[in-house]
Amino acid sequence: MRDWYDSDLGRYVLAREQAWFDATCCDLFGFVAVQVGECGIDFLRANRMPHRFRVGPDAGDTHADPMALPFASQSLDLLALPHQLEFSGHPHQVLREAERVLRPEGRLLVAGFNPLSLWGMRRRLAGADAGHPWDGRFIHLNRLKDWLALLGFEPSGGRMACYAPPIDRQSWLDRFAFLEAAGDRWWALGGGIYLIHAVKRVHGMRLIAPRWEGKWRASPAWVQPTRTSQ
Repeated sequence: MRDWYDSDLGRYVLAREQAWFDATCCDLFGFVAVQVGECGIDFLRANRMPHRFRVGPDAGDTHADPMALPFASQSLDLLALPHQLEFSGHPHQVLREAERVLRPEGRLLVAGFNPLSLWGMRRRLAGADAGHPWDGRFIHLNRLKDWLALLGFEPSGGRMACYAPPIDRQSWLDRFAFLEAAGDRWWALGGGIYLIHAVKRVHGMRLIAPRWEGKWRASPAWVQPTRTSQ
């Protein structure tokens, strides 16, 4: 992905992804934030947590497998997965590992390519031999939401972006720039990429009130408001 981000089409995608990550993570607070993969780009640059790391199989602060992160369970406040799921052989295991390392109420940020778009159509027509990123396995947004729900994540926000056709020439991308605003309004699910913000929910115990017997069951005075005379 790092080399592809240097192309005209890659810069077009990166500008919109970086803008979303900046706006989303700038107000997320905690102590530890981790970005998995794409270590040459700091997607969490706008976040203000005191400890921020980039980990990945090839580069970053720590060399790690996304399916076996070197962090204790429930130790992270924020985890970013920019385009990790579609290039993993076991994307569900990557999400399981994300659920393991995040604290309760921890935040998960995911960026992925949308198969139900012009980008997905180009991938199907070009085939896996077309190179990056078309050799990835684009994951349907509804399937991703189902996986997140099964792991206890609740959507908190997100959006689609990159409505222009995936043409790797800046002049053509400039001509289709008007589709960004039009796409959000008229073709909301047709963006080339989706960006998801989810929260890890951990349900606590349910408090059960005692059953009052005798006189306490009949309108006890201490639970009724006292009306003052005017």
